[in-house]
Amino acid sequence: MFEVSKSLCSGQLKRATGASLVLACLAVLSGCAGVSNGGSSTQSAGTLGASPASLSFGNVTVGNSQSLSETVTNTGGSTVTISQVAASGSGFSLSGISIPLTLAAGQNTTFTVTFAPGSAASASGSVTISSNASNPTLTIPLSGTGTTAVGQLSVSPATLDIGSVTVGTSGTGSGTLSASGASVTVTAASTSKSAFTVSGLSLPVTIPAGQSVPFTVTFTPQSTGSATATLTFTSNAQPSTTTESLSGTGTAAVGQLSVSPASLNLGSVTVGSSGTGSGTLSASGASVTVTAASTNNSVFSISGLSLPVTIPSGQTVPFTVTFTPQSTGSATATLTFTSNAQPSTTTESLSGTGLAAVGQLTVSPATLNLGSITVGNSGIGSGTLSASGASVTVTAASTNNSVFSVSGLSLPVTIPAGQSVPFTVTFTPQSTGPVTATLTFTSNAQPSTTTESLSGTGTAAVGQLSVSPATLAIGSVTVGTSGTGSGTLSASGASVTVTAASTNNSVFSVSGLSLPVTIPAGQSLPFTVTFTPQSTGKATATLTFTSDAQPSTTTESLSGTGTAAPTYSVNLSWNASTSQDISGYNIYRAVYTASCGSFTKINSLLDTSTLYTDTVVVDGTAYCYATTAVNTSNQESGYSNIVSNVQIPAP
Repeated sequence: MFEVSKSLCSGQLKRATGASLVLACLAVLSGCAGVSNGGSSTQSAGTLGASPASLSFGNVTVGNSQSLSETVTNTGGSTVTISQVAASGSGFSLSGISIPLTLAAGQNTTFTVTFAPGSAASASGSVTISSNASNPTLTIPLSGTGTTAVGQLSVSPATLDIGSVTVGTSGTGSGTLSASGASVTVTAASTSKSAFTVSGLSLPVTIPAGQSVPFTVTFTPQSTGSATATLTFTSNAQPSTTTESLSGTGTAAVGQLSVSPASLNLGSVTVGSSGTGSGTLSASGASVTVTAASTNNSVFSISGLSLPVTIPSGQTVPFTVTFTPQSTGSATATLTFTSNAQPSTTTESLSGTGLAAVGQLTVSPATLNLGSITVGNSGIGSGTLSASGASVTVTAASTNNSVFSVSGLSLPVTIPAGQSVPFTVTFTPQSTGPVTATLTFTSNAQPSTTTESLSGTGTAAVGQLSVSPATLAIGSVTVGTSGTGSGTLSASGASVTVTAASTNNSVFSVSGLSLPVTIPAGQSLPFTVTFTPQSTGKATATLTFTSDAQPSTTTESLSGTGTAAPTYSVNLSWNASTSQDISGYNIYRAVYTASCGSFTKINSLLDTSTLYTDTVVVDGTAYCYATTAVNTSNQESGYSNIVSNVQIPAP
């Protein structure tokens, strides 16, 4: 049951009960300045406000984006619940707000609106906020324009000072061109003064966005004094020209004199003797004339310079410093060169140490390798001990490995300064493998011990195979027949197994060896070489035996001469016929076996002499011969006495 206070309303209401009273009261309350309702006052409804009222993103390059903040505030008296927030329009989006969102009176919330244009064009849209506020729909207009990306070209450094450069020479400086926003194509590069030139760019050159290319500026002054210029790059960037300020100073050529090394240490030198060191004077920029050279300590002296001396630019001259200490201890000095260079004096620091005369003992070689020696055998090597500075007395010599021993020294022995004595090291390996040792000589030298490194390798016994004779000459052999020569294979060191024997000429062959064959150490085996020439003339070959010896092949030189088979003939003679009018003679021949066979005339023309040579005979055949006399009437006599069984040798 509700009660309306009479004092709060301008109208007169009677007390009533029930729902009808409630409705009547509400109608009255709407026109009242203040209403009491159960003891509480009413509040104004919540209202949303936006700041800024609209968002303009301006120009944004396509492919890029821009974000702006927006704040929404509950300016009313009651709580407002935002139920929805949405962005419309191409390229616009929201972030940074979670829905639903409740704002008490006076509270606000901030979120982000982003514009990312997809094309080069104007865009518009809005952010719509739905809530239970007195203004249930709040609209925030959005606008922006997408633009095409345009590259920018920058140069670094903006000002390039190449510094001082001698007239007639060149100096360089480095710079960098960088592109941003979009790729940039540089089409030209020029300077406003010819003393400055640009290089290192192959134009046109396209620089991708975010990347750089280097270039070089060369300054070649033609006169003294400062020079400036502007280096201009032309491109498709915005703006189309990019500039760099250039500067440099041309200077007159002035020679500079330098000495090397800057500090020269002549080391330790025995008092009373001398040590030397080398240095070099160099001119640059221009020729330099050196007029004097001096030291501030007489134990150091300079030589090798004929003063005054002019050194052309870029060239050098050598000199020598001699250190002759008069006492022990360190010594220093300054060597000063006077010249027309800039500056006029050039110095070098000198140092050295004077030593008392003490003998030094050296051994040569420092490392003595006695090589590979078969176990049980010995190998030797030679060395030399030398004294310097003063005489040295050697009192002992020893090795730390008994397979090495030293001899040839009758200790103690005194070696005068500058002289040497020889010694011998013997290596007798007891097992296979590498062996090392140190040979130590004890003396009164400084230091008191001098060492030599020793090494050698013990090797297992390996057989050697030798052939005798080294050259086997079989002599002359008739072509088609064979001749032989004998040789011997001998093993030493260890037994040797021969696995093959061959020649590089087929007219020579080897026999008498049943391969493989093992020859015990100290024993020999014979073999035979057969020579069967196929043509006349000298023939040579190499007979090679392959074995497990060291080396694995053993050779023998072979030679022989092929000779033609002998040609046989039968010389016949007879007594002249006593008959009258004899014109000549005919010669008859028959083959003899057990007796003479049928005779055949062998002369083609009548033989007017009593001599005849039968050149057409067969080797290994026996013949019978007879003659007849023929008179001028061409009458022929009977056979003369018959010569039978004339033997022609077999081949």
